[in-house]
Amino acid sequence: MPTALIAEDEPMMLALLKARLTAAWPELEIVAEAGNGEEALALASAKQPDIAFLDIRMPLRSGIDVARELAPRCHVVFVTAYDEYAVAAFDEGAIDYVLKPPMPDKIARVVARLKSRLSQAPLDLTALLAKLAARTEGTGPLKWIRASLGPSMRMISVDDVLYFRAEDKYTKVVTRDGEALIRKPIKELYESLDPEAFWQIHRGSIVSLKAIERVDRDWRGEPVIVLKDRDEKLPVSRTFAHLFKAM
Repeated sequence: MPTALIAEDEPMMLALLKARLTAAWPELEIVAEAGNGEEALALASAKQPDIAFLDIRMPLRSGIDVARELAPRCHVVFVTAYDEYAVAAFDEGAIDYVLKPPMPDKIARVVARLKSRLSQAPLDLTALLAKLAARTEGTGPLKWIRASLGPSMRMISVDDVLYFRAEDKYTKVVTRDGEALIRKPIKELYESLDPEAFWQIHRGSIVSLKAIERVDRDWRGEPVIVLKDRDEKLPVSRTFAHLFKAM
């Protein structure tokens, strides 16, 4: 029975990936789950998995750092929200990847490729990992938002945002301490945010994953997000409901 390690620092994303893998490959045994790079290395040493699913951006040690040490011993699959990194890796033909959020059809294709590779020794990824590391240097998602608060301008850390919601020609930025407005449209805003920290849940709404207390169901069975620090609930449209079906 093949074994795997999953290294992902966002618990909801880890749970979703695990559920998708279990559905697509029931024979695969998930022997370890890590929340950062250091933990991934320690668990990999103890469990000796056949496959490692590694988030590219993790605390302490990045997925690229972990892959450098694990690649000679197991097959590596990168889990990434950054399409340009994944495409670069895939084009080399030496590594598989999963884009966030993991979709069933994409997982199925990765599983099929992994099954065909398990009988072979893991490939030497030294040159490829060096290229990926070079591509990721100096890049990153939006960190600060310049927002209007009455006649004043306010700088808001993205880490403090609970959710964004489109309102007429503006986008409302909601934090624990209050609300502010920005002119950037939801679509453009989402493209600049870290998809590992924020999910779009509606055409006009984006939520911070760490702001979610739980996900309930409404009378139609559709997901509704309950926040940790706010009374309002955020509906999830059918377009994005699949993100929460495995949870």
